[in-house]
Amino acid sequence: MPAYLVGTVRITDPERFAAYGAAIKGLSAEFGGEPVVGGAVAKVFEGDSPLGERVVVTRFPSEAEATAYMTSPRYLEAKALRAGAAEVEIRLVVV
Repeated sequence: MPAYLVGTVRITDPERFAAYGAAIKGLSAEFGGEPVVGGAVAKVFEGDSPLGERVVVTRFPSEAEATAYMTSPRYLEAKALRAGAAEVEIRLVVV
């Protein structure tokens, strides 16, 4: 079954966050990940999400591949670069 990683990102330090982005560039593809959505929230119809918050959705062939990506050494090293540069929430949705 396909699995989706759905991330919401509120960047607080763009320069440091850019280092994280460079470190994970192309990594999800190594686990079968395909970008589906990537952009800033333009309007909030319900809830308290801030305008400009970024939403990223990546499709993986299965939960196993999504999990392998999130727990890979390269991702975990990049995640350390992101510390303090953004507020991030990542959810796994399996359909």
